[in-house]
Amino acid sequence: MNRIVYMVIRNLLRAPIWFLTVCKMGKPEDTHTEQERYDYIRHMVKVINKTGRVQVEAWGQENLPRENGFILFPNHQGLFDSLAIMDACPRPLGIVIKKEAADIILIKQVIAALRGMAIDRKDIKASLKLIGKMTEDVKNGKNYVIFPEGTRSHKGNQLLPFKGGTFKSAVNAHCPIVPVALIDCFKPFDEPSIKKVKVQICFLPPLYPEDYKGMKTVEIAELVKEKIQKEINEKIG
Repeated sequence: MNRIVYMVIRNLLRAPIWFLTVCKMGKPEDTHTEQERYDYIRHMVKVINKTGRVQVEAWGQENLPRENGFILFPNHQGLFDSLAIMDACPRPLGIVIKKEAADIILIKQVIAALRGMAIDRKDIKASLKLIGKMTEDVKNGKNYVIFPEGTRSHKGNQLLPFKGGTFKSAVNAHCPIVPVALIDCFKPFDEPSIKKVKVQICFLPPLYPEDYKGMKTVEIAELVKEKIQKEINEKIG
């Protein structure tokens, strides 16, 4: 929480311009391309991270599929996760967040500008509708990021079980599944300090449709979880 306050103070003069611009980008009639909207918000995120004394070290960007229409599946460590992913990923992404965070000021406007979505995991009908929307979007070349744990882990770099249902959109769209390992992303906002801190983002080799053909979503979830946990264990020694 100390770092969030520090970030707000450091960017107090920039915030009004950012907010107004992102609000305009979030409107349906906005004429910016998806890449232009993403690049603007990504630049904003990079400034926030730098002024917040957080270094984002990225690995494996070459593993991102050449063509758009893929989904990132990272582990979930905390509020900083999306900032880290956007800092590291040059390709435009729509972010799927939980409904509880969807109405927070600035987050709401950013999600709208990125054409992301909010998921209510308690509402099965709404979740199925979201899965259907994601499937069609991905088929049409849009990229997404969704957290398969469903909620943040409170165990640092140890993962919670991955939910098979979050992989249904990827399976239905026959798109690449990109495992993403987040390391130490809980530290910026969980630790009561504003000292410099480093987080790591590792984009792992994707699973293509032929790699997961015939597998159940729960089996895909377990496979992706194992790959991410293995990468984390290797990186932290």
